[in-house]
Amino acid sequence: MRCPPGRWSPPPHGRTTEPEDATPLPSLALYDSMMSTRGIRIRTTPVVSDPRPIIFFEQFGFAGGGKATLSISRASWRLRPDSPLKIVGADLMGFVLISGAQFPSINNQTEYADADPGGGTGFCVLTSGHALPVLRLNDVPPRGAASTVTVDEPGEYAVVFSNCQDGVEVTMDVLTEMYNVRSSDGARDYLPVGLQPLPAIYACVSAVYAAFLAAWAWACARRRDAAERIHAVMGALLLFKALKTACAAEDAWFVERTGTPHGWDVAFYVFGFFKGVLLFTVIVLIGTGWSFLKPYLQERDKSVLMIVIPLQVIENLVLVVIGETGPTGRDWVVWNQVFLLVDLICCCAIFFPIIWSIRSLREASKTDGKAARNLHKLTLFKRFYLVVVGYLYFTRIIVSAFLAVLSYRYKWGVNIAVEAASFAFYLFVFYNFQPVERNPYLYIGEDEEPAEGLEMDNGAF
Repeated sequence: MRCPPGRWSPPPHGRTTEPEDATPLPSLALYDSMMSTRGIRIRTTPVVSDPRPIIFFEQFGFAGGGKATLSISRASWRLRPDSPLKIVGADLMGFVLISGAQFPSINNQTEYADADPGGGTGFCVLTSGHALPVLRLNDVPPRGAASTVTVDEPGEYAVVFSNCQDGVEVTMDVLTEMYNVRSSDGARDYLPVGLQPLPAIYACVSAVYAAFLAAWAWACARRRDAAERIHAVMGALLLFKALKTACAAEDAWFVERTGTPHGWDVAFYVFGFFKGVLLFTVIVLIGTGWSFLKPYLQERDKSVLMIVIPLQVIENLVLVVIGETGPTGRDWVVWNQVFLLVDLICCCAIFFPIIWSIRSLREASKTDGKAARNLHKLTLFKRFYLVVVGYLYFTRIIVSAFLAVLSYRYKWGVNIAVEAASFAFYLFVFYNFQPVERNPYLYIGEDEEPAEGLEMDNGAF
């Protein structure tokens, strides 16, 4: 069965006040702020014995004339043993399409419908005047059904399943397909309006890092005598950064045309994992002065690496779970919180080696008779510390705040901001730690012995 397509423009909205017995809807705002900015694809999502009153599926930025298609199959439901209901009303369970502009109105809804005469009253998104009912489960026969809605008013919309009955578990397979229609040739575009420039953006970024890698390899080859082991690690970081952005471009390009990434998301996650591990490793190694000021790592430096690298493995695994399961999963919010916690621990851990190096240089400047040179190195390491702090603060906090206030049409601006900040950070690090003789960061001097505060143990890295 295929339900006839419908058309919808969102109703006017205004702020109202809640009655005292209203049930608030904080989950709407929470999910809206945590939706992924990666490309939306055609996705089949299984829902198994799920009693939640609200289930988010996808969010998409539509242009005028965009379409959202829902296909439901193998739909069934049952009462939980603790349910106060006697029977299940399939007409009180279904899918709605909600405009982002309507979320405040839904959260402050004053018109509530009875969820069920025998189960009491309460707020139900399915009966809200600010949400478009797309398909109710009582309209889904055993062989399944589909419904297509044409969105006339441009905006960012979310597909939400609403279960207005307490204690009812739902099982079904849901296929979501959302796309815009190009006015030039009528072809489907599966990228949201705000992410359509992504293929070109990531392709340009990949080309920039490929050129950066070529220049770095040429500099290391030309100054082979001054090149250290860490310069090879830094080159590997550039390589995986270029490969990751190239895969991101291919991923977005295939999603734009077909709705699926054709396996490029797997390559994206793999190269992103190596890039993340190498980035934090390079910061830790530079912060400890390994291969620049000393040939070995202290035990405490090794401990930091042994903490950061496994945490990066965990962080990337969690990122895969978040990206592939989407907000439909019951533990999706928890996985996001785990990701943020692990990322925060990694960011804090990498500061310790830099602080230790700064402290060692400060102590050495007072004891070894070479105060001027050590104080100069101290100033440079402080600058490196501030740059690392600024980079992590910008990409973790400022960008999130920027995304929260940015119009859905310009979400690609967040990607440009992150890539611009990353490139500026890489440029600073690679310029200051390039293989060159008498580099003020690296050069100790023929008449100097390693500073007392930088003496290392004999354990090799």
